[in-house]
Amino acid sequence: MDTQQTPADADAGEDFAFDVLAQRCPSRPVLEHITGRWGSLVLIALREKPARFNELRRRVGGVSEKMLAQGLHALERDGFVAREVHSTIPPRVEYSLTPLGSQTAEMLWELIMHLEYAMPHVLRSQQSYDAAASAEA
Repeated sequence: MDTQQTPADADAGEDFAFDVLAQRCPSRPVLEHITGRWGSLVLIALREKPARFNELRRRVGGVSEKMLAQGLHALERDGFVAREVHSTIPPRVEYSLTPLGSQTAEMLWELIMHLEYAMPHVLRSQQSYDAAASAEA
């Protein structure tokens, strides 16, 4: 697996050798950072506008301080989120999406819109499944 390729290589038309289905592919942990419970919600929250830590924590209901910090660190390391420290007293830190983060957040947004639109069907399917499972028990 060639792990030296960059997104610029993809833009140039070169094939990537990464395969998320391969056990040791480095894209797997990145996918987890993006699609994990908190990563995707942080990306969507930052899609609206840049935010400070506590503002993000309020926007993403239910996230603990520890999980938000871990998620932001992973997304920053992966290049989806930028952390900017403003030299004020006290220092002010703001998080925003990078261009890659913006592209990814838009794709997640489409998936979320699809999911929300499909929820009546999903709920009916869950009810049918649960009813059939209860009948078999």
